Amino acid sequence: MGEIITPGDKSISHRAVILSSLAKGTSTIKGFLKSEDTLSTLNSFVNMGVEINTTSELLEINGVGIHGLKKPFKTVDAGNSGTTARLLMGLLSGQEFISKLTGDKYLQKRPMRRVVDPLILMGADITGENNADNLPLIINGQKLNSIQYKLPVASAQVKSAIILAGLFASGETEIIEPQKTRDHTERMLNYLGSPIKTDGKSLFVRPIEKLNPSNLNIPSDISSAAFFIVGALINKGSEIIIKNVGLNTARTGILDILKRMGGRIEIEDKRNECGEPVGDLVIKSSDLKGIEINGEDIPRTIDELPIIAAAACFAVGPTTITDAKELRIKETDRIKAVVSEFSRLGADITELEDGMIINGNQQLKGNICDSWGDHRIAMSLAIAATQTQGETTINNSECVNISFPDFFDTLSSLRT
Repeated sequence: MGEIITPGDKSISHRAVILSSLAKGTSTIKGFLKSEDTLSTLNSFVNMGVEINTTSELLEINGVGIHGLKKPFKTVDAGNSGTTARLLMGLLSGQEFISKLTGDKYLQKRPMRRVVDPLILMGADITGENNADNLPLIINGQKLNSIQYKLPVASAQVKSAIILAGLFASGETEIIEPQKTRDHTERMLNYLGSPIKTDGKSLFVRPIEKLNPSNLNIPSDISSAAFFIVGALINKGSEIIIKNVGLNTARTGILDILKRMGGRIEIEDKRNECGEPVGDLVIKSSDLKGIEINGEDIPRTIDELPIIAAAACFAVGPTTITDAKELRIKETDRIKAVVSEFSRLGADITELEDGMIINGNQQLKGNICDSWGDHRIAMSLAIAATQTQGETTINNSECVNISFPDFFDTLSSLRT
């Protein structure tokens, strides 16, 4: 039986840096994910005058308080991180300075207007490329107003951007979700002393004067664990334990779906750390079957759908994924990328406008594939390659550094 610990949760790592920087005093963060995406967030706050010290085990953030951020001394660069860009758009909109926000060539193609629109309703002054739908953006900080806003699409990033803006707005901002999304921002604000009131699919944000510094323990990222969960399920005779995994119910759709497919997955030592549910996962190889994935499945599994597609290749019968058009505006068009690259391996897979159909129980063959510069595509192909005949080469595989720098070393340790 193998045992691994996957990296700290990427979503929580972003928020730990943001909210600890806004707290007044020193916070220590254990389990912070040191990846390209999260370091983009960290460097953005150093750029705004926050002192951050790192060791091999801990991150120490000397928070400047709610109103303590300084005008960036250079352009704020979000790199490849959509989370960094979108959450900072909300935060920067309520500051007392002008900032320029940009990203790499991939991020500059991703849509930002879905964040810009509600922020402008709050009084934000944001201008930029393609009617402010693409980076780079100029954000001229303003005094913001509260709004009531119904999200057109379920998106934790848009929701979190409005929450951060709402901390600086006058009055109470109400955000209405069409479907529940991951709530890491709300949980951490509650933990740091600024409760977010919820009522059904609505949540309410009020301006605050302070956040409390704290010691934060970040659990392992279930999105990173997902690759090894699927790897264990599809490799005969495999059994692994993945320790200290975050089990936020908004993120555990991957477990529910794989169990519906017949996956043998158990949770041990359930506990709560810093406002987040945590546990250890025990996974055993399983005979999987195809299922339908749609509707409320999608917001809880949007990042894991590429690796679910990999699992579906080895399941008996068809798996149909629909209602997942959001995949087309991730780091790349993940529908097109998954269909293209798994087809190279011999998968029987058909592209739909809002998803794909995978006819499983296929014998895949090794080939030369491309990651499309997308970390989740690269890792999904690597897991599928553990069950292909012959060698598979994944070009541009270094993109795994965006979320899981040690991915290939961890994979090798389980295969030896």
